[in-house]
Amino acid sequence: MPISVLIFLGVLFVLVYALRMAKIGALVAFLFAGILSGPYVFNLFEINETWQFLGDIGIMFLWFTIGLEINIRRLWNLRHTIFGFGAAQVMMVVVMLFPLLFGVTVWSIMGCVMVSLMLAMSSTSSAMDLLTSRNQLNTNMGRQTFSILLFQDLLSIPLLAMLPVFAGKSFDLGASAIDVIVISVALVLSVVVIGRFILNPLLKLVSKLKSNEAFLLAVMLNIVIWAVLLDLMGLPAGLGAFLAGMLMSETVYRHQIDAQIGPYATLFLALFFIVLGMGFNLPMLGENWYIVLGGLVGLMVVKFVAIFMVARVRNVDIPDATMIALLLANGGEFGLLMLQTLKTSGIQAIPAAHQEILSAIIVLSIMMTPVLLAIYDYLRRTGRLMIARTSRTLSDADDSIKPDVIICGFGRVGQIVAQMLDAQNITYLAIDMDVSTIMIARARGQNVVYGDTTNERVLREFGLHPRKIRAVVVALDNAGTARSAVRAIRAIAPRMKIFARARNLADSKVLLKDGVFSATPETIESSFFLGHRVLNHLGTSDSEIKKMLSEMRADNYMELSSQISDKQ
Repeated sequence: MPISVLIFLGVLFVLVYALRMAKIGALVAFLFAGILSGPYVFNLFEINETWQFLGDIGIMFLWFTIGLEINIRRLWNLRHTIFGFGAAQVMMVVVMLFPLLFGVTVWSIMGCVMVSLMLAMSSTSSAMDLLTSRNQLNTNMGRQTFSILLFQDLLSIPLLAMLPVFAGKSFDLGASAIDVIVISVALVLSVVVIGRFILNPLLKLVSKLKSNEAFLLAVMLNIVIWAVLLDLMGLPAGLGAFLAGMLMSETVYRHQIDAQIGPYATLFLALFFIVLGMGFNLPMLGENWYIVLGGLVGLMVVKFVAIFMVARVRNVDIPDATMIALLLANGGEFGLLMLQTLKTSGIQAIPAAHQEILSAIIVLSIMMTPVLLAIYDYLRRTGRLMIARTSRTLSDADDSIKPDVIICGFGRVGQIVAQMLDAQNITYLAIDMDVSTIMIARARGQNVVYGDTTNERVLREFGLHPRKIRAVVVALDNAGTARSAVRAIRAIAPRMKIFARARNLADSKVLLKDGVFSATPETIESSFFLGHRVLNHLGTSDSEIKKMLSEMRADNYMELSSQISDKQ
């Protein structure tokens, strides 16, 4: 094995590990690894056709996985956010970018329109990676971000098809811009028909073989067929992979396909970003650093302001609007794909040298996104940046209620605790960060507010005081976040009785060391409850079961009990 491969894998491992520890996405590590191994740094590998092919496969898999997330039912359920928020975001960015580009460049009007639309698109892989790693994909903010990305992905179909129109040329099929849009709509409609009436029966036939290999090959064949078909039509192969994903999303095998193709898609996506980094032109960056820096700052500031403004108009609260704007303030893979298509097709919409500068700006903006998020998190966590929510329905507690208990986290555990407190007429204030959960709870008359329970200032604002609050319940599902909340609570009220939820005994032990009064491991208690029901069904009396559970609790909590008694 060549020593260069060993060095490359070692560097990649260190980068991924370090950036993950810093809560920065792995995609940045792949880009850095590509830059370091490229011809302008260590020159570990030569960029040849094989590497380019792997990069092309990577972008095809990316577009396939994006298409796999889009089906008619999902589009209909999210239609207001997708076609409202998504369309408004793209329009606002284009309106703000176009005059800037037209004023500082020598491009034609159509060229400026094309680049404005291209830069209005954000990095799907970066946003999804960050949302997933931060456990925010299923939050209200995560769903809105995902909906915007879906609209951008749908918009990519007509935009890619209209590249020759932007360049001032007639389309290969002799169609006008309107004809291209009609063709794009026809392609989407064909996805529904082919997916339901042709692909479903075909995959059903393959699935009868009960062979994962055969099923995977059928999926791969479908991707390649569509990629080749659209390539023959003069459209990008990536668009074909995107349509192939949409086809698969209309079948009953969508989840099986996602599970089987997922690991390969991740691998090839990593290769795409590595190849992208290897091709990063550092000498060009050195010669034009002021242009690239100005373009980078200009792009991210304009997109942040535009997206933030649209979000606020749509009544998204300030913290969520800030997060959405930060996640989507970058350029995206679509822009890189458009630039690559311009280069390979010979379409001269903008000069070749300017294409390299745009590519550098997009790549750097993707790399900057997790860094900016990390800085934003640090400022909020340390209390140096306080962003208040303007919506009283989310941020203001009921002033007529003086709570005895504060509940940190209003998921399933927090809600059950709240019901038990309600049953005993004990007042509480619950604090959570999921807007949809808060809205539902407030509609039921529950005293739930939005807030970050790991922030001391937020806890003080909501009335955490040792003389006013009798107990605090930490019902957060993330162990790290729970520990941060405990530290914030103890910083305000060191002797406060804190009752914490824990996943298991190990988490309980850690929380007890952090100073909680009681830490209940939910895995053990749920097991006790399940065993109780089974034994009861099999005829064991309640008294015997309760006696046995008491003994088992004593055994399992022996170590924990000793630590609790020490604190008393």
